[in-house]
Amino acid sequence: MNQEDILINWSPQETRVAVVESGAVQELHVERIVERGLVGNIYLGKVARVLPGMQSAFIDIGLERAAFLHVADVWHPPALGETISQARNSHPQIPIEKQVFEGQALMVQVIKDPIGSKGARLSTQISLAGRFLVFLPQDNHVGVSQKIPLELREDLRSRLLEKIGDQGGGFILRTNGEDATDTELSEDIAYLRKTWARIKESSQRLPPESLLHLDLSLIQRVLRDLVSERTQTIRIDSHEQFDKLKAFGQEYMPGAVAKLQIYKGERPIFDLFGVDDEITRALGRRVDLKSGGYLIIDQTEALTTVDVNTGGFVGARNFEDTIFKTNLEAAQAIARQLRLRNLGGIIIVDFIDMATEAHQDQVLSEFRKLLARDRVKTMLGDFSQLGLLEMTRKRTRESLAHMLCEPCPSCEGKGIVKTPRSVAYDILREILREARQFNPREFRVVAAPKVIELLLDEEAQHLAALSEFIGKPISLQTESVLTQEQYDIVLL
Repeated sequence: MNQEDILINWSPQETRVAVVESGAVQELHVERIVERGLVGNIYLGKVARVLPGMQSAFIDIGLERAAFLHVADVWHPPALGETISQARNSHPQIPIEKQVFEGQALMVQVIKDPIGSKGARLSTQISLAGRFLVFLPQDNHVGVSQKIPLELREDLRSRLLEKIGDQGGGFILRTNGEDATDTELSEDIAYLRKTWARIKESSQRLPPESLLHLDLSLIQRVLRDLVSERTQTIRIDSHEQFDKLKAFGQEYMPGAVAKLQIYKGERPIFDLFGVDDEITRALGRRVDLKSGGYLIIDQTEALTTVDVNTGGFVGARNFEDTIFKTNLEAAQAIARQLRLRNLGGIIIVDFIDMATEAHQDQVLSEFRKLLARDRVKTMLGDFSQLGLLEMTRKRTRESLAHMLCEPCPSCEGKGIVKTPRSVAYDILREILREARQFNPREFRVVAAPKVIELLLDEEAQHLAALSEFIGKPISLQTESVLTQEQYDIVLL
């Protein structure tokens, strides 16, 4: 079993967490105070608009954009003896306009952060996550994570029922609760019930569009979600946050406290494993493989594509072996990059075409094994007829690139700009168009240095011919603040 270390770099404006395995960064988590995610937050919302055609409603929760509630996310408590899925399937016929109305106050929880132009997605089913349990206060279902072996589930469920008693509410035992002691389970139950009582009290006291419950900060979620038996150390570079995290851990996750360490080194903590260099590489399109091959990763609005290339890899005895070894190495790199960049949604991987089915099966098997280590849920299909591999990875927050970057002001996100020659020809056509409509004394072209340089040199003959044709002088002016595609034609 591979051991891992967790590094926490804290500053007043930003928290960064790196999960390092075998000396290589596997995951990066970034939380900024001004951009903190909303998933898990509970609000007292106000129904702003009901859209029967979309079977949805817009809910004001005090944010800039109204949040979105779909009919499928409106919670119906199960009848006696009914499971959660049965309850969900027994109410599909009730239209949303008969369940919510404009102006209604509604307790809602964010299940997906706002992404791009879309508002946050909501559910009326409230769930509170603890260390070992998830509490469903509106339900009475008691379940066990399906990732826990089948033969252990019934015993664990019986233990859980014993601890819950007759106070009501539903609980689901999380995967990491398999080995939890009775004391740990009881403490988790008490913490979750106390949290819910505080939320209920706030909902009766506060007006609509109020925040009732703020989900844990990234530093606290490290202890709740990232620490596992594979974790050797959790190192943090802030004394203040170390003390807070230790206190939080002693109350809720005492088993993780022993792994906490304060980092006192002179070099920044992220320099230990070159994490900042990894972040820089994770924002680029190209990922070089040790063998000489490389990946090209392109992220679009609809999906992410990963293209595998052999590059300069010629080390194997024959070309088929070269392809196979490159694909195996690429599978490892892709699985890591998905976690590192936090890529979600539909992902298409174009491995290099393999002639033998055995090689395809081996690459697919290796890729599945690597994806199984991902904390985020993934679904992987088989190779398509075109040799493409389709997969999905659950998306609950923005990718690393969307969090740290914005579209280039020159290309506006296209990734390319017109050549200076193309812009020069646009200018010549525009002057001709303007000359037919107006009669100025002179035309002055204001453009980027490279464009002006081209008009003065290689395109000087065409510029002179145009000036003669329209019968007006054309002067040129360089403006360094303009991007390559920007220009202005001034009529004097």
